Amino acid sequence: MDENDAIASLAALAQPTRLATFRLLVAHEPEGLAAGEVGRALAVMQNTMSAHLAVLSRAGLVRAERQGRTIVYRADLARFRAMTLYLVNDCCGGRPELCTPLVAELSRPSCCEPASP
Repeated sequence: MDENDAIASLAALAQPTRLATFRLLVAHEPEGLAAGEVGRALAVMQNTMSAHLAVLSRAGLVRAERQGRTIVYRADLARFRAMTLYLVNDCCGGRPELCTPLVAELSRPSCCEPASP
């Protein structure tokens, strides 16, 4: 990932509905969600949701797959991983001990466990 790709990805996420959409799609990996389900879950009108999904798609953060008359959206976790690695690639100016808490937090199994009911 280069700087322009990172900027496009971060800009796409720098809006409340798009951030909520991306987080919702991450929570529904690997099945994904139909566009209508995303809109209903977030209480966003269909045309507005389509515009948000288009921005996320152009940034490479979501992928769309047609299944009959339905379009199913999935988070592109490889792209998200690339963006995250771009952000921390030169971790703390050559002082990795400063990034150790971040790496430890990301390495906890609980970060990927479903939320408690």
